[in-house]
Amino acid sequence: MRLGPLIGCLVAAVFAVIVGGVTVIKVVSNQQEAQARGYSNLSCDAGIGPSQPGQQNKGAADAGNLNDEQRQIVSLIVEIGKQRNLSPRAWQIAIQAGMTESGLRNLNYGDRDSLGIFQMRPSMGWGTVEQVTNPPYQVNKFYDVLSAVPDWEKRRPGESAQAVERSGFPDRYHKWEPMAVHLVENVGQVTDPVGCGQGVGTALPPNQAAAAAIQFALGEQGKPYVWGATGPNSYDCSGLMLRAYEKAGITLDRVSRDQFRDGAMLPVKDAQPGDLLFWAYDESNPNTIHHVAMYLGDNKIVEAQQTGVPVHTRSVSWDEGELMPQAVRPGV
Repeated sequence: MRLGPLIGCLVAAVFAVIVGGVTVIKVVSNQQEAQARGYSNLSCDAGIGPSQPGQQNKGAADAGNLNDEQRQIVSLIVEIGKQRNLSPRAWQIAIQAGMTESGLRNLNYGDRDSLGIFQMRPSMGWGTVEQVTNPPYQVNKFYDVLSAVPDWEKRRPGESAQAVERSGFPDRYHKWEPMAVHLVENVGQVTDPVGCGQGVGTALPPNQAAAAAIQFALGEQGKPYVWGATGPNSYDCSGLMLRAYEKAGITLDRVSRDQFRDGAMLPVKDAQPGDLLFWAYDESNPNTIHHVAMYLGDNKIVEAQQTGVPVHTRSVSWDEGELMPQAVRPGV
C-alpha cells in the first residue's frame, strides 16, 4: 500500500474529528506554580533550550562535571534571579554566559583587566575590582545589563548573553545551552522552563490552522521541486510551507531561516502535526538554516526536499543530522 494515500486518509479522518468538536490535546502549564514561587515564567518559547535526546543527555553529563564552586555559583544565579522576579530564561542566560566566560568560577584574572564570573572589566565601567570579584554584585550587575537589552527574553539565550558580554566570538555561548537548561530544571526546580507545557497525544493537529496547512501540503504531493518556486505547479521547501499556511490564513516569511521566527518555538521532540521542523548546517546557529518541512505526527513529515525529488512524505528521526532542536508552531 502506498504511504501517501494512507496518510491522506488518516489526516482526513483527523479533520472530521476536529470539525466534530472532539479534542484530545491537553496542555499542562506550570504558570501557576511559577507564580507561586515568586517569579514569572515565559510564554511558550522553546528557544530557551535543547530538545533532542542527545542534547539533553549532554546537558546532564556536562552538569555532572561541575565542582562545588561552580554549583554554588549556579545556585547564586538562580537564587538572585528568583529574588528579582526574573524568569528562568534570565537564569539560563546568566549560566551560559558565566560558563563561557570563566567556567562558572570567580576568577581573579582574565583578558586585560577582565575579572570574575562574567569577566567584567573595571576599566569599562562594570565596577571596582572589589565589586567585580564579589559574586552577588556580579550576578546582580549581569542581570541589570541584561534587563536593559531590547527584547532579551525573545532572543535565543546565547544571543542575549552575547548582547551583554559583547564577545568577539558571539556564537560560543550556545555551546552550554543544554547544560544550562538542565541546571534551570534541577537547581531552579522548574519543571517546564520552556513555558510550553506538555502535549498529550499526537493524533490531532493542535489547532484548525495546522489541520488546514497539513491538508494543503499533502495535496501538493508529486509536484516537482524547483528552487525559488512558491506554487502552484512547483515548490521549494519554504515555498510549500508558505502556501500551506497561507491557505490556513497565516502569513509566513518567504525563506526557511526567516520562517524559523514565525511562531512559537517548542522542543522538536514535542512537535505536533502542523509544526515546522528545520535543518541547519550548524544546529546552534539559526542563520545556517537551509531546509524546512512540516511535521505530520507519528515521526512523519511532508516536504519539498531537493531538485529531482517531488513533494513527498517521509520518516524523520529526532537525532537526524542537522535537525534543529526547536520546532516552530506558526500563528501562535
